[in-house]
Amino acid sequence: MADRTRPATIADVAARAGVSQASVSRVLNGKQNVDPAIATRVHAAVAALGYTPSIAARSLVHGRNDTVAMVVPDLENPLFQGILKGLSLAAAADGYRVLVADTAEQADEEPAIAREARHRCDAIVLCAPRMPAPQLRALAPLLAPAVVVNRSLDDPAVPTVGVDYARGMRDLVDHLAGLGHTRLVYLAGPDASSSQGERMRGLRDAVTAHPGVTVDALPCGSRLDDGHRAADAVATAVRAGATAVIAFNDLVALGLMPRLVELGLRIPDDVSVAGFDDVPLARYATPPLTSMSVPRSELGAQVWSRLRALIAGEASEHALLFRPRLEHRTSTAPPSEARRTAGVREAAAAASASAPATATASATAELGVGA
Repeated sequence: MADRTRPATIADVAARAGVSQASVSRVLNGKQNVDPAIATRVHAAVAALGYTPSIAARSLVHGRNDTVAMVVPDLENPLFQGILKGLSLAAAADGYRVLVADTAEQADEEPAIAREARHRCDAIVLCAPRMPAPQLRALAPLLAPAVVVNRSLDDPAVPTVGVDYARGMRDLVDHLAGLGHTRLVYLAGPDASSSQGERMRGLRDAVTAHPGVTVDALPCGSRLDDGHRAADAVATAVRAGATAVIAFNDLVALGLMPRLVELGLRIPDDVSVAGFDDVPLARYATPPLTSMSVPRSELGAQVWSRLRALIAGEASEHALLFRPRLEHRTSTAPPSEARRTAGVREAAAAASASAPATATASATAELGVGA
C-alpha cells in the first residue's frame, strides 16, 4: 500500500494494478494498444490512490506542458482582463491553460519577465508590450511560438493582433465634432504605450479633417487615479473654453468624472467626456460613458487561433486589426450655446495672444493642432 504521508507515484499505481510502470504510462497517455482489462485495473488504481501525474514529468516526456503565458503591462486594466478571458476560454477548449505575468508598466523589466515566462510554458503572448520597438523586434523571434497584441511587428513568423486606435480616435473626434464641439482636451496615455502614439496619429488626422476643431493634449496616464489627478487641469481648460474631453481609456475617464463633479462641473452640460475600450463599468458610470468599443474576448480568441497554429508547427493566420465601434451614451452631448460661444471667444483670444507657451500649448504643438 502507498505511504499516505507522500503523494502516490506511478510506481504505486503499477504495484496496485499489478502491471508495469510502462503499462501505466501507456494507459494514462491514451495509447490505443493497451489491453482493456489492464486499462480498467490502472484507472481503478489511480482512483483508489488519488494519483495525479507529475506535470514536470509529463513535460519531459512530451516536450510540452500544455500551458501558455500572457505578459501584460497592467492586469488591473479591464481591456487586458477581457483579452485574457477570451484567450483562456479558447485555449481551454484545446486543453491548454494560461499563466499571467504583470510587468506593472515597467518596460525595462519586460524582456526578463517574458523570457522567464516563456521558459516555463509552451508559447507566449506579449500583450501591449511597452519595450522599445528595436528591442521587441529582436526579442519576439527568440520567444517563438509567440503572438504580439497591440504592437505592429514586421516579422511574419510572429503574428500580431490589435486594435486600430488611430481610426478609433478619428471616429471619436467625428462624433464630438458632429455634436458641435470645436475645442477638445485629450488626456494622453503612457509615453511607452505604442497605442498612445497611434491615438495621437488619429487625433492629428481628425483635426486635419475638421479644420475648425482644436485639441489640447494634457499628460495623464492609463489608470483611474491618473484621471482623477488630471481633473484640475481639465477644469481649468473647460473654464478657458474647452467643451469636451477624450480620455486615453475608460479607466482614465472613470477616474476623471467624479472629480470634475466635485469641482462643480456638470457632465455633459458643462463638458462632455468620452473614453476608449468600452469596459464593462462604462455603461454603469454616472452618467453612462460614451466610449469606443473594442471586442476584448474576440481579440483573445483570435490570439489563441494564431498561437495554436504556431504550437502545431503550422503557418499562422494573417495579422488582424479590429476597428473600434462607437458606443454613444449620455456623457457626450451638444455643448450649450453659452459654452459654444465661450469656446469660440477663448479660442480666438488664445490665437491672438502673445504670451509664452504653456505646458498645454506645448503638448498641443506636438499634436500639430491649434492651441
